[in-house]
Amino acid sequence: MPDSANPILLYDGVCGLCNRLVQFVLKHDSAARFRFASLQSGYATRLVQPHGVNPDDLDTVYVIEAPEALPKSRSDAVIFILHKLGGLWGAVATTLRIFPKPLRDCGYNIVARRRYRIFGKYEICPLPEKKYQNRFLDT
Repeated sequence: MPDSANPILLYDGVCGLCNRLVQFVLKHDSAARFRFASLQSGYATRLVQPHGVNPDDLDTVYVIEAPEALPKSRSDAVIFILHKLGGLWGAVATTLRIFPKPLRDCGYNIVARRRYRIFGKYEICPLPEKKYQNRFLDT
């Protein structure tokens, strides 16, 4: 289960953009805080359904900080991730917060609707490298 030290990033496991986001976080998360699960997994369904979130909504990435916390989604999730990565990425998160949430989410939605066409789609969720397997909760 998630805790404040290890937020869980839930992503569309067959989306090329989402998988690139996961690889980006793995590369820049020097403290190895983040854990991961694809939205297509039963694990993700069990995490989000108590919060009234539809696990079949694959158009967003979610971050769950703690079991009782509402999942962060869309631009709020991205800002949370960048903030936790710190350094330059934390500064980017601070800059993004300047924009109103409806505007940020509008931009997010534009990319989300075109993500398969631009970044591709896998037939099945790619498996993580062995060195990262312990950070994936649905494998």
